[in-house]
Amino acid sequence: MKQPFAWDHYSDQPAIIKDKALKRAMRRSALPSLIKTFAIALLTLPIALLLIPFTGRRSVRGEHFFGIGVNLDKEPNTTPYLINELGSQRLLIRIPLWEMERLNEYVAFIHTFKGKEITVALLQDREHITSPTLCRDHFTQIFEALDDVCHTYVIGSTINRAKWGFFSVNEYLDFYALAYELKQSRFPHLKLIGSNVIDFEFHFTAHTLFNLARIRFDALGSLLYVDRRGAPENTQMGFNLLGKINLLNALISFSPKTANELVITEANWPIKNTAPYAPTSEHECVSEADYADFMVRYHLLAFASQKVDSLYWHQLIAPGYGLIDNREGIRKRSAFDAYATMLSHLSDANFLRYRHRGEEYLLICSTPRGELHITWTPTTSPIYTYKASL
Repeated sequence: MKQPFAWDHYSDQPAIIKDKALKRAMRRSALPSLIKTFAIALLTLPIALLLIPFTGRRSVRGEHFFGIGVNLDKEPNTTPYLINELGSQRLLIRIPLWEMERLNEYVAFIHTFKGKEITVALLQDREHITSPTLCRDHFTQIFEALDDVCHTYVIGSTINRAKWGFFSVNEYLDFYALAYELKQSRFPHLKLIGSNVIDFEFHFTAHTLFNLARIRFDALGSLLYVDRRGAPENTQMGFNLLGKINLLNALISFSPKTANELVITEANWPIKNTAPYAPTSEHECVSEADYADFMVRYHLLAFASQKVDSLYWHQLIAPGYGLIDNREGIRKRSAFDAYATMLSHLSDANFLRYRHRGEEYLLICSTPRGELHITWTPTTSPIYTYKASL
């Protein structure tokens, strides 16, 4: 990354842009796109709200649902063993475009995960956003280098935060179009995921789904964080996690720009007393026990919706928000065991029923071991019980 943009290696995200004059100037230049964003949202979000009752569930199976993020800069030699211990079969690996000189390292790292299904997230910087030739060249190099091991790519990340380099949706659509043109002309077998808006800011998502750009998403990606509201059952503007998923799915249902597939590419909670590694302020941080509970309940609710095709937890190793703290060796948090337990029950499960009455939640799935009942409340951890098949 080039100044005034900078990468924060503690929280694994760009640092806040301190040049306020630059931000004001860039936002003024992006005003036409921003006006378009809000105009499109005013037209499409009310329609999506009306369509929610009419957008049914898909058939999402456990074997395709659960995924987790891993990073080259987080214990690369140990990570494959930890992933096998965890039981995860689907991985998301981020490649920053500003680290192209390390492409061979990323390729070697990805090849260490034998038999895993790999999705690669391509992270942008301002230089690649503003230089189509450079960006197209680097996309091509990555697609060629990973052609034997990865066919699914998340194109861009966190497009509605200026520190990530985009100042408008129009800029993102132009960026994504470069990857889409390569798919059309040279790599037709690739699956491209966009638009990767973070948080409950679906007006930006609406603009990516309803526009005149000559693009199409093979799946819609969303960084659907709910950590600022506490527990995943809590509401924001009247929408809890399930409500947000239902609204997002309704938007997808009548968009001409995407297949009917929703991928949550990132979600987590920041953990108390881990600054400067926590990606938010201490106010949003939770205890390790709450982190484990919230994580599992987030997955259960998303799976119960049967409208999220896959969900990638962010991520395996990170002192401020991961299943493992590696500041002083490898310390598995309680969330590591909670995630492994969840996978052991649900990785081969099929959805049957979901019920929510008062503060009691019930998810019922079929498994080879019998009918699985998972119960929880906003103040208790999920309990897994089986009823023998007749």
